[in-house]
Amino acid sequence: MATTQELGTSEVDKKTLRRVTVAGSVGVFVEFYDYGVYGFLASTIATVFFPKQDGTAALLLTFSIFGLTFFVRPVGGVVCGYLGDRIGRQRTLVLVLMLISGSTVAIGLLPTYAAVGVAAPILLLVLRLAQGFSAGGESAGAMSFVAEYAPEGRRGMLTSLSQLGSYASLLLGAVVTTVLTETLGTDAMTEWGWRIPFLLAVPMAVIGFYIRSKLDETPKFQQLRKDSAPARNPLKETLASAEHRKAVLLAITIPILNGTGYYVLFSYMPTYLNKTLHFSVVQGLLITVCTLIAIIAAIPVAGRLSDRIGRKRTIAGSALSLVVLGYPCYWLLTQGSVALATVGGVIMAVLFAGHTGVIHIVLVELFPTRLRYTAYALGYNISTAAFGGSAPFLMTYLISATGNSAMPAYYLVLTAAVTALAVLAIPETAHSPLKES
Repeated sequence: MATTQELGTSEVDKKTLRRVTVAGSVGVFVEFYDYGVYGFLASTIATVFFPKQDGTAALLLTFSIFGLTFFVRPVGGVVCGYLGDRIGRQRTLVLVLMLISGSTVAIGLLPTYAAVGVAAPILLLVLRLAQGFSAGGESAGAMSFVAEYAPEGRRGMLTSLSQLGSYASLLLGAVVTTVLTETLGTDAMTEWGWRIPFLLAVPMAVIGFYIRSKLDETPKFQQLRKDSAPARNPLKETLASAEHRKAVLLAITIPILNGTGYYVLFSYMPTYLNKTLHFSVVQGLLITVCTLIAIIAAIPVAGRLSDRIGRKRTIAGSALSLVVLGYPCYWLLTQGSVALATVGGVIMAVLFAGHTGVIHIVLVELFPTRLRYTAYALGYNISTAAFGGSAPFLMTYLISATGNSAMPAYYLVLTAAVTALAVLAIPETAHSPLKES
């Protein structure tokens, strides 16, 4: 196992840092792989798990299940945060990974509506709720884990590399879905092909378990146990302090753009391109793949930039640029051209990287070690539930009700403006040590 000197008070070696960064990424990868696949296959899932009479209603029900799972994320965040702040980040993250992976694989084995009727969507909902619960503890734990190992001056860069896992998983999901759809055809995908992407979580889980189980606890948490003791009730301590309550509020408001950007720009994008803008399924997925490649390239640049010029400037710049350019980029999507749609998506992806590549280190740096996992998970998951998970359902409903295909653009601009204002309230933390008390 990797070791640290004197409970991690000295520099962590490069090999350990690489393993820690991969360990942080792998759980995030598995978590968002499922969310991505579910979004990319939303039209197929609607056909498989619901009656076929009303396609729009079935799609709304599919996205309703998608959205409902987010409302258990704060609960999962608090429970996993309690474990992470009490028994340690490493053991908690192993448990979280197993729950996420098991739920994803089980979805790939579910019976269809044609086979068992209404029991099919109920079982789908139960497994999605289990995924939401476990996902509530993943991002906060994984990013805290990496940041508590990272040396000062590189925290932004290293946590941004872990965040790459979420977009790499979407890219894999998009590629797998595109290849299967093109190879098997719509009928075979509806009959059995939709199961394959979910079942691919099996090898991911094995690899992730091996990597995470071989790592030590973070130096910061080890030091906490040596100097004092972990919090007896981290949620109670968080809510009892005016300073921490304010930080939780910021952890709700600053990531608003993150939920919108991730679930509207990427997870919902193929459905939007296909159902609303009438691109073919493959064209929609290919456009999404291009935007994912762009953001994967841009995220490490954003993380490094935040280490140099600060978190506030990087996030504010990203948010303000999307306020100005969000609507014009969506206009490019609506022109019926794959090339123009790709240009619009790529521009938004690069601009959004300045937020999504930096937001997690901002949240890590808001809280002290003894409460970090719980407080971070509480604020971030409330924000994601309210503004991210509900977004695909809300966009589908608003476009259907109003006939206005620009609804995602309005939502993006609004949430970017809120984030730009909220980030003004935080101190600059890029060049300061992590909070210890």
